[in-house]
Amino acid sequence: MLDKIITGWFSEVDEQWPGVALSLKVKKVLYEGRTKYQKIAFYETESFGRIMTLDDVIQITERDEFAYQEMIAHLPLFAHPAPGSVLVIGGGDGGVLREIAKHELVENIDLCEIDEDVITYAKKWLPYAALGYDEPRVNVHIEDGATFVKKNENAYDVIIVDSSDPEGPARALFEAPFYRDLYRALAPGGIVCSQAESLWLHGPLIKELVAMSREIFPSVEYAFTTIPTYPSGQIGFMLSSKAGSCRKPVRKLTAKTLETLRYYNAGIHEASFVLPQFAKKIVEPVSGGEIKP
Repeated sequence: MLDKIITGWFSEVDEQWPGVALSLKVKKVLYEGRTKYQKIAFYETESFGRIMTLDDVIQITERDEFAYQEMIAHLPLFAHPAPGSVLVIGGGDGGVLREIAKHELVENIDLCEIDEDVITYAKKWLPYAALGYDEPRVNVHIEDGATFVKKNENAYDVIIVDSSDPEGPARALFEAPFYRDLYRALAPGGIVCSQAESLWLHGPLIKELVAMSREIFPSVEYAFTTIPTYPSGQIGFMLSSKAGSCRKPVRKLTAKTLETLRYYNAGIHEASFVLPQFAKKIVEPVSGGEIKP
């Protein structure tokens, strides 16, 4: 993996975004190795703090991770009136757990991560995210997420699929059988929030994901956040609900919780669903030749 460090810079070059690369200046290589499933590395960078990469793709950086972790957690949680039980699939760095723990209504948090080494190394090298594991409501399951959801029916109010890109062990998390199992695992009125890639780079994949999910869920919507170190600086979330729209928070954000946040607020919640015209043509259903508003 040291071939990715060229004259002191880590460069993310991947076939999923051909012709595009992101480089971060590295102060120190903290760890490089291989787990049972993938390459894993941790670097201390000059501008973005400590970062983790999987298969040479940036997963989390200290400087901007909150823009992703807060949104993937709080969009579905504040769209649900009473989220008592939550499942996280993936998310081994612990950052999503950290955000879920800010909701006092949540009584149980299950995390299902296929790669135990991600958790082990995150606890060592990414304390800013892994502090989520200190939460006593968290139960960790080392298992394939696609297998885990099959064993649970009507069990969760919110399911968060914090997956990496659709390669390697994460591929099954972007397929129809998995989403049907997610539907069965949700309690009535439940919500799934899935990492749903970049509008700038993955239009065909997003269109396919949305169409597939709309065959299963009565309400499917796409929101997004901005984050400098993810490809194109933007990444989306697909919110699939057994109930209605997730576009507006249904519970009030307290001043105490707001003090802990750096990106999410009620206004951002609603604004994240407002899409530019090219994106609406990707994700909105078409009727009579017109894009629905």
